[in-house]
Amino acid sequence: MKKILIANRGEIAYRIIKSCKILGYKSVAVYSDADKDSKHVRSADESYYIGPSKAQESYLSYDKILDVAKKAKVDAVHPGFGFLSENDRFAQEVINSGITWIGPKPASIRSMGNKDVARDLAIKSNIPICPGISDIKKFNQDQLQDQCKSIGYPLLVKSSAGGGGIGMSVVQNHKDLEGAIEKTSTLAEKSFGNGDIFIEKFITNARHIEIQVFGFGAKGSVHLFERDCSMQRRYQKIIEESPAPEIDRTVIESMAASAVKLASDVKYEGAGTVEFIYDVDEKKYYFLEMNTRIQVEHPVTELITNNDLVSMQIKFAFDRKTKFLKQEKISSYGHAIECRVYAEDPSKNFLPSPGKIKKMKFPEIPNGIRLDWGYDEQDEISFYYDPMIGKIISHALVREDAIDKLISFLEKISIDGIKTNIPFLISLLKDKRFLNGTHNTKYIENNLNALISTTPKFNQTPKNIDLNPGRIKIVETDKLKVAHGSKKTSEGGIKVVYFD
Repeated sequence: MKKILIANRGEIAYRIIKSCKILGYKSVAVYSDADKDSKHVRSADESYYIGPSKAQESYLSYDKILDVAKKAKVDAVHPGFGFLSENDRFAQEVINSGITWIGPKPASIRSMGNKDVARDLAIKSNIPICPGISDIKKFNQDQLQDQCKSIGYPLLVKSSAGGGGIGMSVVQNHKDLEGAIEKTSTLAEKSFGNGDIFIEKFITNARHIEIQVFGFGAKGSVHLFERDCSMQRRYQKIIEESPAPEIDRTVIESMAASAVKLASDVKYEGAGTVEFIYDVDEKKYYFLEMNTRIQVEHPVTELITNNDLVSMQIKFAFDRKTKFLKQEKISSYGHAIECRVYAEDPSKNFLPSPGKIKKMKFPEIPNGIRLDWGYDEQDEISFYYDPMIGKIISHALVREDAIDKLISFLEKISIDGIKTNIPFLISLLKDKRFLNGTHNTKYIENNLNALISTTPKFNQTPKNIDLNPGRIKIVETDKLKVAHGSKKTSEGGIKVVYFD
């Protein structure tokens, strides 16, 4: 029986453990002081201590993780997301140790992890990129000012070596540029060990669309449709969904084709995500970056395509000759939406809320709701790590029902001992702009006070609310496309009747 070490923690570690069990493999967990009694440790077949609570001394110490991998005699390492998942040196050391790396080749991680190199690869694949400046070090201040003026303000200052929105700054004029460059470079050096930055045009009315791809090396790549990740706060995604609302399907199809071409041109292997910025006003899209790992929001894709991406990663890593998916065999069904639940207090500028989960109750999980959760009652939320507790994902035939289903489930959750963003999520899901699918990446930032003021004032005690009392919906269809509305409508042989 093969053994897989999971070089991660929390919800994603538990998620990978579940796929190991499905495939009949043993799972090996690693843990720090803060995680010694955590859910992923309790769930794994074996577990090993790797150091103090600080990530730099445990989950980011690949020497310690490699020592465990050798000691436990594992067959493979799965890095999850975050931490060492996009560290090409770690991937290479795993491979050099004779252990299977569940992920793309280190060269792919290295090239796509550097945004300058990734942009050059996108250009070679004829994918549109946002106007920008890659190597700012070659310009003096006057030259840089001229370059920025030619692109046009506002501009976005970003780290070349990392993601997650760390250090990103929007600048409106040249006098603010120098400070933004220094701030972003300092944070990038601290977070990624690389202070290189680049500048690109900031799209004011933007949507964030990503395409899930899976590569088979020289055999090419396929896509598993898109995810709309436009509902963000401080460049961190909060709500993700598919299909993307209110964007022409021809645009999405073009993005998907671009993503597949890029992945195929670089002979990419395994799961990856190609991200784009869509300019709503100009109706143009631009390459943003490629993430060479499983994404937090992968359950959205799994629900609409009925594919287990983590299991696909594992099976492909063990057997590169395994039967690969053909594009014409991949289809999308219905609509899926994911909410990220964080231990934080939205009323206090989203201050993290570490502590013990004294009580936690969920309603019975209905059809169409998936719970990817990293903690149990009495578990401790540590201030050492990202405060995400887990994700709740809904799936329904149409978007409106997926939203209703998600709201109904969220309102019945009870959590005591810590604050969470669940009330704020409900506020977002009920917001008119979100319901209309006309929000953008800056929507929360530009409307934060209004959204906070409409946040439900309840202490997350259990509720039994029928959001749509008396509503009956009759759907007659043998097609995927469904007409929407509050009265009798028809489209392409589809009939939908609502009674309020």
